[in-house]
Amino acid sequence: MTDHTTDPITGGGRQAILRAARRAFALQPYAQVTLRGIAAEAEVSASLIVKLFGSKEELFAQTADFSADLDELLDAPLERLGRHMVLTLVRVRRERHTDPLLRVVLSLGMADERTVIRVRFRDQATRRLTDRLDGPDAELRAELILGQLLGLGATLSIHRDGGAGEQTAPERLADLCAPALQRLIDGP
Repeated sequence: MTDHTTDPITGGGRQAILRAARRAFALQPYAQVTLRGIAAEAEVSASLIVKLFGSKEELFAQTADFSADLDELLDAPLERLGRHMVLTLVRVRRERHTDPLLRVVLSLGMADERTVIRVRFRDQATRRLTDRLDGPDAELRAELILGQLLGLGATLSIHRDGGAGEQTAPERLADLCAPALQRLIDGP
């Protein structure tokens, strides 16, 4: 197995492991997910996963944590937040080959440990955004904002192989998508 960078601890190896783990935990029952399976998909050794994350339980906890992604997505003043969120989502997808939010969609309808992903998303993403919004219906507006971002991520994923979104500059995507988000951010 090969590592993705010369320093798998700080580089692409860690990110490859997290991508593979997010996919595995979202698509399979927790009991069926193995470190060896994640290692094979990430093209790293299982011992590297143990070195970086300690255990399957700790790796799962990190895959169900949205806080670092939210730090990036929400790091803008409210008056520019809609545009910032679109640009950040597109940049993260293109640079890291992963979507910062979309893993929550893969866990929909599952009744085992994957429910933790949905609960964490609500506790971390929806509540955090709700707390930033002013005016009535803040929670509803936060849910709708996140839903639009999830929809954008899903659309970009569906059409990632040659689709128009993949070929469009991030600024243009923000020109088209951010105004609707900003209206929800600004509220009535």
